[in-house]
Amino acid sequence: MMVAGTMIAGGCAPKAEQGTPAIDLKNMDKSINPADDFFRYCNNNWLKNNPIPEEYTSFGAFTEIDQHNELLIQDIIKEVSADANAAEGSVAQKIRDFYNSGMDTVAIDERGYTELLPYFEMVDGLTDKADLAELLGKLHYEGFGGFFNAGPSTDPKNADMVIMHLYQGGLSLPDRDDYLTEESQEMREKYVEHVSNMFQLVGVDAESATAKAQAILALETELAKNSLSRVERRDPDRTYNMRSVVELQESTPNFKWREYFINAGVKPDQFFSNLNVGMPDFISALNGIILNTDINTIKDYLKWKIIHGSASMLSSEFDEENFNFYSNYLYGQEVQQPRWRRILNATDGCLGEAIGQIYVEKYFPAAAKERMEALVANLKIALGERIKALDWMSDETKEKALHKLSCINVKVGYPNKWKDYTNYTVTPESYFQNVHSAIRFETDFEMAKLGNPVDKEEWFMTPQTVNAYYSPEMNEIVFPAGILQPPFFNQTADDAVNYGGIGVVIGHEMTHGFDDQGCKYDENGNLNNWWTEEDATRFKERTQQLVKLFNEFELRGNHINGELTLGENIADLGGLNIAWDAYQMTDEAKANKKIDGFTPAQRFFISYGTIWRNNIRDKALERRIKEDVHSPAEARVNRTLGSMPHFYEAFDIKPENKMYIAPEERAAIW
Repeated sequence: MMVAGTMIAGGCAPKAEQGTPAIDLKNMDKSINPADDFFRYCNNNWLKNNPIPEEYTSFGAFTEIDQHNELLIQDIIKEVSADANAAEGSVAQKIRDFYNSGMDTVAIDERGYTELLPYFEMVDGLTDKADLAELLGKLHYEGFGGFFNAGPSTDPKNADMVIMHLYQGGLSLPDRDDYLTEESQEMREKYVEHVSNMFQLVGVDAESATAKAQAILALETELAKNSLSRVERRDPDRTYNMRSVVELQESTPNFKWREYFINAGVKPDQFFSNLNVGMPDFISALNGIILNTDINTIKDYLKWKIIHGSASMLSSEFDEENFNFYSNYLYGQEVQQPRWRRILNATDGCLGEAIGQIYVEKYFPAAAKERMEALVANLKIALGERIKALDWMSDETKEKALHKLSCINVKVGYPNKWKDYTNYTVTPESYFQNVHSAIRFETDFEMAKLGNPVDKEEWFMTPQTVNAYYSPEMNEIVFPAGILQPPFFNQTADDAVNYGGIGVVIGHEMTHGFDDQGCKYDENGNLNNWWTEEDATRFKERTQQLVKLFNEFELRGNHINGELTLGENIADLGGLNIAWDAYQMTDEAKANKKIDGFTPAQRFFISYGTIWRNNIRDKALERRIKEDVHSPAEARVNRTLGSMPHFYEAFDIKPENKMYIAPEERAAIW
């Protein structure tokens, strides 16, 4: 799914916008020339007055919204938990017992790692590599990682059906390149130290623990060597490779795939004859990697994945060691978030639609849904007009693009039907068991889809989720209930501010249907080329100009990867253009009256700059530039606006200004 940002929005309680100014002038710094640094012109005083709290790696407008949203969810959990006599099996009982079990640190600390012992025994029972497939299937069913990833999803070339997909995986560091580059040597040394520490916590002596950690790093390095990069994985044509199970078995003769899938949760009567092997070379290499790895190292690797996947559910020493490496060392987070927040998010993750149903009843009025749907309709019209006016696209391709646009499905607020949690068992006794019960419940839920038609009513985010998304296989844009809240949407604000906020988000999601990935899917969500060869070439040329512009953008010594972030950058630029055009249709834009000394055009762009205000730690910035398909906030403002002609007019941008990009070097796509 193509999502609008790391975080897009949060709860939509009416209280959040009472007294919220459309544009808060106190956050701006008018001593900065907007033509030189628009991001800081809009946000510099806010950035100065809002240092990053020690429990965060970044802090911005989205974090503030997220915090507000958490308080709403906390109120919901408190309210439903107040009923001590809630019926066994009721939603209230499940929410109450899940949250309380996670907050019971005394019981969790007393258990230590004892709840891992049954899984360790399963691993110790492996005496022959021929039985690895069965064991790995059982571990994957429980949510533990290892060697590769597999699961049901839409068939990209038959978007009405659900098929099995098989992908690369098995790594424990954030990125493939962390295993392969010289610059990551220190990270690998710290990783070995961390894995060793974790093994020592389960009773392994220091020398043996370090030897195990080094062998695990070597095994994962072999997996990394055969893995595609993040940029390579962005090509949907490259990751669609239908194979029969017979062909899959022939490519990896030493791994029993049927045994794996049956133990991973596939019912025998739903077993399939074909599946998509996303990375065939990786899967083929897996055969040799397993064959050439000592069985004891394989067992240690699987135990490590069990420990790693469980750390936050175990006693405090495991939780702290996990935080020290993955959050503090890798991303610069100074302290853990308070436990209530972490368990609240876990509860929301495992019982999301149960909480969501209450959330929308309390905080999402029908009027908000209607207003959002009207905005989406306006933005659709604007994008259609832009497509018709393109000078680089033929009429033949335009006709198909307009047809795809007309077929985009729009979901706002919440699903028409809610997930049934009847088969999800929650007890007050064990947080670990409650999480794994949720994993098994979700695995069964997903596996039941195999070989069946896609459920077009399903949502892939809960109503309270702080985000929005476009799904190419569904050809739909989805806006959870939380989207209607400042700074994205403010009932009391002028149209310029709302179109510069929520309007851009809507346009962003629509544009994802036509970015370098989304454009490969047709109106029905099938991976199917609908472009003429000439138009595809012209589109590629224009996207490469955007790649170049972002490759050249540097932040604290880090260059953005324009190829990795291309889809999001296309969507940002497209979203701005579409929202701008839609705004020009309003009476307010035509009247062109100033508010607070700013023209409507200036307020539109200031609103856009404001939603991206964000402070971020150096380590987190470095990791995100390597891992995230979204450009950092500062680039999403300054670099994207550099290709907007109307921005130049609004703020009188001249060639001598730092924001200026020569007309022939600007990106112009949608």
